[in-house]
Amino acid sequence: MQSERDIALVVDDTPETLGVLTDALEEAGLMVLVARDGQKALDLVDRVTPDIVLMDAVMPGLDGFETCRRLKQKKHLADTPVIFMTGLTETEHIVKGLSAGGVDYVTKPIVPDELIARIGVHLANARLAHSVRVAADMAGRSLLAVTQGLDILWQTPQAEQLCERSGFDGPDGTVELPEEVRAGIAALITHPNPRRDLARWPIEGDFRGVVFIYVGQTGADEHLFRVVEGKGPSDVVILEETLSVTHREAEVLLWIAQGKSNRDIGDILNLSPRTVNKHLEQIFAKLGVENRTAAAALAVRTMVSASVV
Repeated sequence: MQSERDIALVVDDTPETLGVLTDALEEAGLMVLVARDGQKALDLVDRVTPDIVLMDAVMPGLDGFETCRRLKQKKHLADTPVIFMTGLTETEHIVKGLSAGGVDYVTKPIVPDELIARIGVHLANARLAHSVRVAADMAGRSLLAVTQGLDILWQTPQAEQLCERSGFDGPDGTVELPEEVRAGIAALITHPNPRRDLARWPIEGDFRGVVFIYVGQTGADEHLFRVVEGKGPSDVVILEETLSVTHREAEVLLWIAQGKSNRDIGDILNLSPRTVNKHLEQIFAKLGVENRTAAAALAVRTMVSASVV
């Protein structure tokens, strides 16, 4: 099946299953490693990196779901697909396996031919994903991907370095996004019409801001962001602080300055047109202007003045 000997790690506590799978996988041309429980699997992958993992869902001690979660926390296993093997066919268990980081599941008793076919597909997909990330690394792109649950799936070295410089580090030395950043990312992911340059979070101390620009959904549970270093305060913050308007009014004013209609602004900010009108009334009163053209002109002058300071 492969031109090179791919390594399959089988994690199962049942000798019969291990025997059947080992024979089938070796016949298909894979090199097979075996772990009888979750902890042994975690210890093993610190010495050898498998190309694919076949994971029993129900095991004594560390079950397959938690083992998979811990495997996915290891940076070198970001591209390694995990297929769950389980007798549990209820939807909640399937969802639990996929949420833990699995890419697929097969039900016991295992049908070897079906499993081998699935392995071939997932190995090909993993190689493609790895190639894309290597290309992004070589091109110097600063990219970071998260799940719907806001767990980091992978990141290029450039994104990792920028996040580390900005203080996004957890207790174990890995990148950990602050709560305010996670909230902003969640808003971008779930917004029906996300603003691609909405989120900019200044970090306390000597660090500069970081901007997360939403590229889009690139997988069933993968959302891709471009991470760039902030160039000072955002336009919204400039308008808010200079013109003494609220943050929401500054957002509305920014889009007015870009020629958006009330309906467009409502779609972008998830507001009703009536609410946008109310914000405009407050903006006109605070700025001492009579119409949106004058408000837009004042906003543009304010942003231009801030950019040349």
